[in-house]
Amino acid sequence: MTDATHTAAELAELDRIARQIDIDAPAERVWELVARPGWYINDGTVDAEPDLRYEDDVAVVRHPEMGEFRFRTVELDKPRYAAFRWIGTPSRDESTPSTLVEFWIEERDGGGVTLRVVESGFSGLADDPADWLKQREGNDKGWLTELQAAKTFVEADAQAPAGRP
Repeated sequence: MTDATHTAAELAELDRIARQIDIDAPAERVWELVARPGWYINDGTVDAEPDLRYEDDVAVVRHPEMGEFRFRTVELDKPRYAAFRWIGTPSRDESTPSTLVEFWIEERDGGGVTLRVVESGFSGLADDPADWLKQREGNDKGWLTELQAAKTFVEADAQAPAGRP
């Protein structure tokens, strides 16, 4: 389906968000964060102790101001790949379509890693492209903030002395 401002090819490209960032830390340390469902539900700073609980196979992350977000783990391939289905947000319940969030951790020559994220499936969120493009817009900007937050969190922790509680 097209809308007045986008071609079908442009909408297909907009169905996903892809971002990446270089992090100066070992893959295993980045994995500790990335394997945690919903670590990116925050205000630009990763919470070391998130409000995270499980209801059967669903992880529920509670943000004090934004509410509850629900995730189902799709695949974990330590320490290289993690995928989660974003199944519920304060504005969408579990019965509505959802997006897939995938992370790849790739070691860089000379040390550190590149963390890549792809969130896909936005076109399935609504029939009208204007509706799902609006939902996508916040996430598009949000991934820039969240990847920087991941970098700051992981690099700070990687610099901490061994044996820190």
